[in-house]
Amino acid sequence: MLAALIGCPGNSAEKGEATKDGAARPAESADSGAAAKGMAGMNMTAPDSGAAAGTQVTLTAGQIRHGGVAWQPVTVGTAAAVVSVPGQLVPNEDRTARLGSPASGRVIAVRSRPGDRVARGQVLVTLQSPEAGGAQSDYAKAQAELTSQRAQATYAKSARARAERLLALKAIPRQDYERAVADDELAQSAVAQAEAELNRARSSAEQLGAIGSANGEIALKTPLAGVVLARTAVPGTVVEAGAPLVVVTDPATLWLTINAPEALAGAFRPGAAVSFRVPAYPREAFTARVDAVGAGLDPGTRTLPVRATVDNRSGRLKPEMLATVMAAGGPQVSAAIVPDAAVQMLKGKTVVFVARPGPNGSATFTRREVEVGSRTDGRAAILEGLAAGDVVVTTGAFAVKAEFEKGSMPKMEM
Repeated sequence: MLAALIGCPGNSAEKGEATKDGAARPAESADSGAAAKGMAGMNMTAPDSGAAAGTQVTLTAGQIRHGGVAWQPVTVGTAAAVVSVPGQLVPNEDRTARLGSPASGRVIAVRSRPGDRVARGQVLVTLQSPEAGGAQSDYAKAQAELTSQRAQATYAKSARARAERLLALKAIPRQDYERAVADDELAQSAVAQAEAELNRARSSAEQLGAIGSANGEIALKTPLAGVVLARTAVPGTVVEAGAPLVVVTDPATLWLTINAPEALAGAFRPGAAVSFRVPAYPREAFTARVDAVGAGLDPGTRTLPVRATVDNRSGRLKPEMLATVMAAGGPQVSAAIVPDAAVQMLKGKTVVFVARPGPNGSATFTRREVEVGSRTDGRAAILEGLAAGDVVVTTGAFAVKAEFEKGSMPKMEM
Protein backbone atom coordinates (compact mmCIF):
# COMPACT_ATOMS: atom_id res chain seq x y z
CA MET A 1 0.00 0.00 0.00
CA LEU A 2 1.32 3.42 -0.89
CA ALA A 3 1.24 6.30 1.53
CA ALA A 4 2.71 9.80 1.10
CA LEU A 5 5.23 12.06 2.75
CA ILE A 6 4.46 15.74 2.18
CA GLY A 7 6.78 17.39 -0.27
CA CYS A 8 4.86 20.57 -1.25
CA PRO A 9 2.15 22.03 0.95
CA GLY A 10 0.97 24.39 -1.75
CA ASN A 11 -0.74 27.75 -1.27
CA SER A 12 -3.94 28.10 0.68
CA ALA A 13 -6.15 30.92 1.87
CA GLU A 14 -5.31 32.38 5.27
CA LYS A 15 -7.57 31.43 8.16
CA GLY A 16 -10.58 33.67 8.35
CA GLU A 17 -9.71 35.55 5.09
CA ALA A 18 -12.32 35.65 2.34
CA THR A 19 -11.37 34.40 -1.13
CA LYS A 20 -12.84 35.31 -4.50
CA ASP A 21 -14.75 32.03 -4.77
CA GLY A 22 -16.11 32.37 -1.25
CA ALA A 23 -14.41 29.17 -0.09
CA ALA A 24 -12.69 30.61 2.95
CA ARG A 25 -14.52 31.36 6.16
CA PRO A 26 -17.32 33.83 5.33
CA ALA A 27 -17.88 37.19 6.95
CA GLU A 28 -20.88 37.31 9.23
CA SER A 29 -23.99 39.01 7.98
CA ALA A 30 -26.13 41.40 9.94
CA ASP A 31 -28.38 38.51 10.91
CA SER A 32 -25.55 36.50 12.42
CA GLY A 33 -25.49 38.68 15.53
CA ALA A 34 -28.88 37.34 16.54
CA ALA A 35 -27.69 33.78 16.04
CA ALA A 36 -24.57 34.38 18.11
CA LYS A 37 -26.62 36.07 20.80
CA GLY A 38 -28.88 33.03 20.88
CA MET A 39 -26.01 30.74 21.99
CA ALA A 40 -26.45 32.02 25.56
CA GLY A 41 -30.22 31.49 25.65
CA MET A 42 -32.22 28.57 26.99
CA ASN A 43 -35.06 28.22 24.44
CA MET A 44 -33.77 25.53 22.06
CA THR A 45 -35.03 24.70 18.59
CA ALA A 46 -33.36 21.74 16.84
CA PRO A 47 -32.46 22.06 13.15
CA ASP A 48 -33.12 19.42 10.55
CA SER A 49 -32.22 16.26 12.48
CA GLY A 50 -32.37 14.08 9.40
CA ALA A 51 -29.40 15.80 7.76
CA ALA A 52 -27.40 15.88 11.01
CA ALA A 53 -27.92 12.19 11.64
CA GLY A 54 -26.70 11.38 8.12
CA THR A 55 -23.69 12.71 6.28
CA GLN A 56 -24.43 16.44 6.56
CA VAL A 57 -24.94 19.05 9.25
CA THR A 58 -25.79 22.75 8.90
CA LEU A 59 -24.47 25.43 11.25
CA THR A 60 -25.62 29.03 11.53
CA ALA A 61 -23.18 31.93 11.35
CA GLY A 62 -23.31 32.27 15.14
CA GLN A 63 -22.53 28.61 15.67
CA ILE A 64 -19.64 28.84 13.22
CA ARG A 65 -18.20 31.78 15.07
CA HIS A 66 -18.70 30.16 18.47
CA GLY A 67 -16.89 26.99 17.37
CA GLY A 68 -14.06 28.87 15.64
CA VAL A 69 -14.82 27.04 12.38
CA ALA A 70 -12.95 28.08 9.24
CA TRP A 71 -12.34 26.39 5.90
CA GLN A 72 -10.28 26.71 2.75
CA PRO A 73 -9.69 24.88 -0.55
CA VAL A 74 -7.30 21.94 -0.51
CA THR A 75 -4.15 22.10 -2.57
CA VAL A 76 -2.48 19.31 -4.51
CA GLY A 77 1.24 18.90 -4.02
CA THR A 78 3.95 16.52 -5.05
CA ALA A 79 4.69 13.98 -2.35
CA ALA A 80 7.17 11.16 -1.99
CA ALA A 81 5.43 7.80 -1.86
CA VAL A 82 6.25 5.40 0.92
CA VAL A 83 6.04 1.63 1.14
CA SER A 84 4.73 -0.68 3.82
CA VAL A 85 7.27 -2.45 6.01
CA PRO A 86 6.21 -5.15 8.51
CA GLY A 87 6.82 -4.50 12.19
CA GLN A 88 5.82 -5.82 15.59
CA LEU A 89 5.04 -4.30 18.98
CA VAL A 90 6.99 -5.84 21.86
CA PRO A 91 7.42 -4.92 25.54
CA ASN A 92 9.86 -2.17 26.38
CA GLU A 93 12.69 -4.25 27.83
CA ASP A 94 13.99 -1.22 29.73
CA ARG A 95 10.68 -1.26 31.63
CA THR A 96 10.21 -5.03 31.91
CA ALA A 97 11.15 -7.38 34.78
CA ARG A 98 11.50 -11.10 34.18
CA LEU A 99 11.39 -12.76 37.59
CA GLY A 100 13.05 -16.15 37.91
CA SER A 101 13.64 -18.53 40.79
CA PRO A 102 16.82 -17.51 42.67
CA ALA A 103 17.28 -21.07 43.98
CA SER A 104 15.83 -24.52 43.50
CA GLY A 105 12.70 -25.11 45.54
CA ARG A 106 8.94 -25.63 45.55
CA VAL A 107 6.35 -23.02 44.57
CA ILE A 108 3.94 -22.70 47.49
CA ALA A 109 1.92 -19.60 46.50
CA VAL A 110 1.31 -17.47 43.40
CA ARG A 111 -0.31 -14.09 44.00
CA SER A 112 -0.66 -12.77 40.46
CA ARG A 113 -2.39 -13.56 37.19
CA PRO A 114 -1.74 -12.36 33.64
CA GLY A 115 -3.30 -8.93 33.21
CA ASP A 116 -3.13 -8.00 36.91
CA ARG A 117 -1.80 -4.56 37.76
CA VAL A 118 0.90 -4.77 40.42
CA ALA A 119 2.71 -2.19 42.54
CA ARG A 120 6.43 -1.91 43.00
CA GLY A 121 7.65 -4.22 45.79
CA GLN A 122 4.53 -6.41 45.72
CA VAL A 123 5.09 -10.11 46.43
CA LEU A 124 4.11 -12.15 43.37
CA VAL A 125 5.43 -15.65 44.11
CA THR A 126 6.47 -17.48 47.31
CA LEU A 127 8.79 -20.49 47.21
CA GLN A 128 10.22 -22.82 49.84
CA SER A 129 13.87 -23.72 49.36
CA PRO A 130 16.49 -25.61 51.42
CA GLU A 131 19.04 -23.14 50.09
CA ALA A 132 17.01 -20.25 51.48
CA GLY A 133 16.72 -22.09 54.80
CA GLY A 134 20.51 -22.38 54.96
CA ALA A 135 20.91 -18.68 54.16
CA GLN A 136 18.46 -17.73 56.91
CA SER A 137 20.33 -19.96 59.37
CA ASP A 138 23.68 -18.41 58.44
CA TYR A 139 22.22 -14.94 58.91
CA ALA A 140 20.88 -15.81 62.37
CA LYS A 141 24.23 -17.30 63.39
CA ALA A 142 26.09 -14.23 62.16
CA GLN A 143 23.80 -11.99 64.23
CA ALA A 144 24.42 -14.09 67.35
CA GLU A 145 28.17 -14.14 66.75
CA LEU A 146 28.29 -10.37 66.39
CA THR A 147 26.39 -9.93 69.65
CA SER A 148 28.88 -12.23 71.42
CA GLN A 149 31.94 -10.49 70.01
CA ARG A 150 30.60 -7.07 70.94
CA ALA A 151 30.11 -8.24 74.54
CA GLN A 152 33.68 -9.55 74.67
CA ALA A 153 34.96 -6.31 73.16
CA THR A 154 33.16 -4.30 75.83
CA TYR A 155 34.77 -6.40 78.57
CA ALA A 156 38.24 -6.13 76.98
CA LYS A 157 37.90 -2.37 76.70
CA SER A 158 36.99 -2.01 80.38
CA ALA A 159 39.87 -4.35 81.36
CA ARG A 160 42.30 -2.20 79.41
CA ALA A 161 41.08 0.95 81.13
CA ARG A 162 41.46 -0.74 84.54
CA ALA A 163 45.00 -1.89 83.71
CA GLU A 164 45.92 1.67 82.70
CA ARG A 165 44.81 2.97 86.09
CA LEU A 166 46.66 0.22 87.99
CA LEU A 167 49.81 0.78 85.93
CA ALA A 168 49.71 4.45 86.81
CA LEU A 169 49.62 3.45 90.49
CA LYS A 170 52.39 0.89 89.86
CA ALA A 171 50.06 -1.78 91.22
CA ILE A 172 50.61 -4.21 88.27
CA PRO A 173 53.60 -5.00 86.13
CA ARG A 174 53.74 -3.43 82.68
CA GLN A 175 53.45 -6.91 81.13
CA ASP A 176 49.88 -7.24 82.47
CA TYR A 177 48.97 -3.85 81.00
CA GLU A 178 50.33 -4.80 77.57
CA ARG A 179 48.35 -8.05 77.69
CA ALA A 180 45.16 -6.05 78.42
CA VAL A 181 45.90 -3.78 75.44
CA ALA A 182 46.41 -6.79 73.15
CA ASP A 183 43.18 -8.40 74.34
CA ASP A 184 41.27 -5.17 73.61
CA GLU A 185 42.65 -4.89 70.09
CA LEU A 186 41.95 -8.57 69.43
CA ALA A 187 38.36 -8.13 70.61
CA GLN A 188 37.85 -5.12 68.28
CA SER A 189 39.21 -7.15 65.39
CA ALA A 190 36.81 -9.99 66.19
CA VAL A 191 33.90 -7.52 66.16
CA ALA A 192 34.92 -6.23 62.70
CA GLN A 193 35.15 -9.80 61.43
CA ALA A 194 31.72 -10.66 62.86
CA GLU A 195 30.21 -7.56 61.22
CA ALA A 196 31.67 -8.56 57.85
CA GLU A 197 30.25 -12.06 58.22
CA LEU A 198 26.85 -10.63 59.12
CA ASN A 199 26.89 -8.41 56.01
CA ARG A 200 27.80 -11.41 53.84
CA ALA A 201 25.01 -13.54 55.33
CA ARG A 202 22.50 -10.71 54.95
CA SER A 203 23.48 -10.15 51.31
CA SER A 204 23.09 -13.86 50.52
CA ALA A 205 19.67 -13.98 52.19
CA GLU A 206 18.54 -10.79 50.42
CA GLN A 207 19.59 -12.12 47.01
CA LEU A 208 17.43 -15.16 47.66
CA GLY A 209 14.55 -13.02 48.92
CA ALA A 210 14.72 -14.83 52.27
CA ILE A 211 15.04 -11.77 54.54
CA GLY A 212 11.99 -11.28 56.74
CA SER A 213 10.65 -14.79 56.16
CA ALA A 214 11.15 -18.10 57.95
CA ASN A 215 11.25 -21.85 57.26
CA GLY A 216 13.25 -21.39 54.07
CA GLU A 217 10.63 -19.26 52.30
CA ILE A 218 11.56 -16.98 49.38
CA ALA A 219 9.35 -14.00 48.54
CA LEU A 220 9.73 -12.78 44.95
CA LYS A 221 8.86 -9.07 44.65
CA THR A 222 8.42 -7.03 41.49
CA PRO A 223 11.00 -4.21 41.14
CA LEU A 224 8.61 -2.02 39.15
CA ALA A 225 4.93 -1.21 38.87
CA GLY A 226 3.10 -2.48 35.81
CA VAL A 227 1.05 -5.32 34.40
CA VAL A 228 1.69 -9.06 34.67
CA LEU A 229 2.44 -10.05 31.08
CA ALA A 230 3.05 -13.77 31.62
CA ARG A 231 3.07 -16.25 34.49
CA THR A 232 4.57 -19.72 34.33
CA ALA A 233 4.69 -20.35 38.09
CA VAL A 234 2.28 -23.07 39.26
CA PRO A 235 1.69 -23.81 42.96
CA GLY A 236 3.17 -27.12 44.08
CA THR A 237 5.70 -27.48 41.28
CA VAL A 238 9.43 -27.87 41.89
CA VAL A 239 11.61 -25.40 39.99
CA GLU A 240 15.33 -25.11 39.43
CA ALA A 241 17.43 -22.01 40.00
CA GLY A 242 16.87 -19.52 37.19
CA ALA A 243 13.52 -20.96 36.08
CA PRO A 244 11.26 -18.16 34.68
CA LEU A 245 8.20 -17.53 36.85
CA VAL A 246 6.59 -14.12 36.14
CA VAL A 247 7.05 -11.32 33.60
CA VAL A 248 6.00 -7.79 34.61
CA THR A 249 6.07 -4.85 32.20
CA ASP A 250 5.12 -1.19 32.28
CA PRO A 251 2.77 -0.84 29.26
CA ALA A 252 3.02 2.98 29.17
CA THR A 253 5.65 2.56 26.44
CA LEU A 254 6.22 -0.21 23.90
CA TRP A 255 8.94 -0.97 21.39
CA LEU A 256 8.16 -1.18 17.68
CA THR A 257 10.65 -3.54 16.04
CA ILE A 258 11.20 -3.25 12.30
CA ASN A 259 13.28 -5.32 9.89
CA ALA A 260 13.86 -2.83 7.08
CA PRO A 261 14.83 -4.19 3.64
CA GLU A 262 18.28 -3.23 2.41
CA ALA A 263 16.81 -0.82 -0.16
CA LEU A 264 15.19 1.17 2.67
CA ALA A 265 18.16 1.13 5.05
CA GLY A 266 18.55 4.90 4.66
CA ALA A 267 14.89 5.65 5.43
CA PHE A 268 15.26 5.24 9.20
CA ARG A 269 17.30 7.63 11.33
CA PRO A 270 17.55 7.90 15.14
CA GLY A 271 15.13 10.52 16.38
CA ALA A 272 12.90 10.38 13.28
CA ALA A 273 9.15 9.81 13.62
CA VAL A 274 7.48 6.90 11.85
CA SER A 275 3.79 6.08 11.44
CA PHE A 276 2.23 2.64 11.63
CA ARG A 277 -1.11 0.85 11.72
CA VAL A 278 -2.26 -2.30 13.49
CA PRO A 279 -5.07 -4.69 12.47
CA ALA A 280 -7.05 -3.85 15.64
CA TYR A 281 -7.43 -0.21 14.47
CA PRO A 282 -7.07 -0.40 10.67
CA ARG A 283 -8.22 3.16 9.99
CA GLU A 284 -6.07 4.83 12.63
CA ALA A 285 -2.40 5.74 12.28
CA PHE A 286 -0.08 5.71 15.30
CA THR A 287 3.34 7.30 15.63
CA ALA A 288 6.63 6.14 17.12
CA ARG A 289 10.10 7.67 17.42
CA VAL A 290 13.15 5.76 16.22
CA ASP A 291 15.69 5.37 19.03
CA ALA A 292 17.99 2.62 17.72
CA VAL A 293 19.19 1.60 14.26
CA GLY A 294 21.31 -1.50 13.73
CA ALA A 295 24.99 -1.05 12.92
CA GLY A 296 24.75 -3.58 10.09
CA LEU A 297 22.42 -5.78 8.08
CA ASP A 298 21.39 -9.25 9.17
CA PRO A 299 23.46 -11.51 6.87
CA GLY A 300 20.67 -14.08 6.65
CA THR A 301 17.69 -11.84 5.84
CA ARG A 302 19.54 -8.80 4.41
CA THR A 303 17.42 -6.53 6.59
CA LEU A 304 18.35 -3.72 8.97
CA PRO A 305 17.04 -4.01 12.56
CA VAL A 306 15.30 -0.81 13.68
CA ARG A 307 13.65 -0.07 17.01
CA ALA A 308 11.23 2.75 17.81
CA THR A 309 9.52 3.74 21.07
CA VAL A 310 5.71 4.06 21.15
CA ASP A 311 3.81 6.18 23.66
CA ASN A 312 1.09 3.82 24.92
CA ARG A 313 -0.29 5.63 27.96
CA SER A 314 -3.79 5.04 26.61
CA GLY A 315 -3.19 1.28 26.85
CA ARG A 316 -4.87 0.58 23.51
CA LEU A 317 -1.86 -1.09 21.92
CA LYS A 318 -0.76 -4.50 23.19
CA PRO A 319 2.57 -6.32 23.09
CA GLU A 320 3.02 -8.78 20.21
CA MET A 321 0.62 -6.89 17.91
CA LEU A 322 1.69 -6.95 14.27
CA ALA A 323 2.12 -3.56 12.63
CA THR A 324 2.42 -2.06 9.16
CA VAL A 325 5.05 0.69 9.17
CA MET A 326 5.17 3.45 6.56
CA ALA A 327 8.67 4.05 5.20
CA ALA A 328 9.90 6.46 2.53
CA GLY A 329 11.38 5.11 -0.67
CA GLY A 330 8.73 5.09 -3.39
CA PRO A 331 8.20 7.35 -6.44
CA GLN A 332 6.70 10.82 -6.36
CA VAL A 333 2.89 10.91 -6.35
CA SER A 334 0.19 13.57 -6.18
CA ALA A 335 -1.77 14.03 -2.96
CA ALA A 336 -4.21 16.54 -1.50
CA ILE A 337 -2.49 18.47 1.29
CA VAL A 338 -4.48 19.61 4.34
CA PRO A 339 -3.58 20.73 7.88
CA ASP A 340 -3.33 17.95 10.45
CA ALA A 341 -6.25 19.46 12.37
CA ALA A 342 -8.55 18.92 9.39
CA VAL A 343 -8.39 15.13 9.79
CA GLN A 344 -10.71 13.67 12.44
CA MET A 345 -11.79 10.23 13.64
CA LEU A 346 -15.58 9.80 13.56
CA LYS A 347 -17.21 6.49 14.49
CA GLY A 348 -13.95 4.66 13.83
CA LYS A 349 -13.44 6.23 10.39
CA THR A 350 -10.96 8.85 9.22
CA VAL A 351 -12.86 11.83 7.82
CA VAL A 352 -12.58 15.46 6.80
CA PHE A 353 -15.48 17.91 6.61
CA VAL A 354 -16.24 19.45 3.22
CA ALA A 355 -17.84 22.90 3.60
CA ARG A 356 -20.51 24.52 1.40
CA PRO A 357 -21.27 28.12 2.41
CA GLY A 358 -24.95 29.03 2.65
CA PRO A 359 -27.00 32.21 3.02
CA ASN A 360 -26.57 34.65 5.93
CA GLY A 361 -23.15 33.26 6.88
CA SER A 362 -24.36 29.70 7.48
CA ALA A 363 -22.71 26.63 6.01
CA THR A 364 -23.44 22.96 5.38
CA PHE A 365 -20.72 20.42 6.19
CA THR A 366 -20.44 16.98 4.61
CA ARG A 367 -18.27 14.32 6.18
CA ARG A 368 -15.97 12.68 3.68
CA GLU A 369 -14.07 9.46 4.36
CA VAL A 370 -10.42 9.74 3.33
CA GLU A 371 -7.25 7.69 3.28
CA VAL A 372 -4.42 9.50 5.00
CA GLY A 373 -0.80 9.00 4.10
CA SER A 374 1.99 10.37 6.23
CA ARG A 375 1.85 13.48 8.39
CA THR A 376 4.76 15.90 8.34
CA ASP A 377 5.26 19.39 9.78
CA GLY A 378 1.64 19.73 10.83
CA ARG A 379 0.19 18.79 7.45
CA ALA A 380 -1.31 15.53 6.17
CA ALA A 381 -1.26 13.96 2.71
CA ILE A 382 -4.69 12.69 1.61
CA LEU A 383 -4.31 9.82 -0.84
CA GLU A 384 -8.00 9.16 -1.55
CA GLY A 385 -11.26 11.01 -0.89
CA LEU A 386 -10.37 14.58 -1.89
CA ALA A 387 -9.66 16.41 -5.12
CA ALA A 388 -8.21 19.80 -6.02
CA GLY A 389 -10.73 22.55 -5.28
CA ASP A 390 -12.60 20.73 -2.50
CA VAL A 391 -13.21 23.08 0.41
CA VAL A 392 -12.51 21.48 3.82
CA VAL A 393 -12.68 22.66 7.41
CA THR A 394 -9.14 23.53 8.53
CA THR A 395 -9.78 24.92 12.01
CA GLY A 396 -12.62 24.11 14.37
CA ALA A 397 -13.05 20.64 12.85
CA PHE A 398 -13.53 19.24 16.33
CA ALA A 399 -16.58 21.46 16.81
CA VAL A 400 -18.09 20.18 13.57
CA LYS A 401 -17.29 16.62 14.64
CA ALA A 402 -19.19 17.23 17.88
CA GLU A 403 -22.28 18.21 15.89
CA PHE A 404 -22.17 14.94 13.95
CA GLU A 405 -21.72 12.96 17.16
CA LYS A 406 -24.70 14.64 18.77
CA GLY A 407 -26.77 14.15 15.66
CA SER A 408 -28.19 17.71 15.89
CA MET A 409 -27.10 21.12 17.08
CA PRO A 410 -29.68 22.96 19.21
CA LYS A 411 -30.22 26.48 17.96
CA MET A 412 -30.71 28.79 20.94
CA GLU A 413 -33.01 31.79 20.97
CA MET A 414 -33.73 34.38 23.61
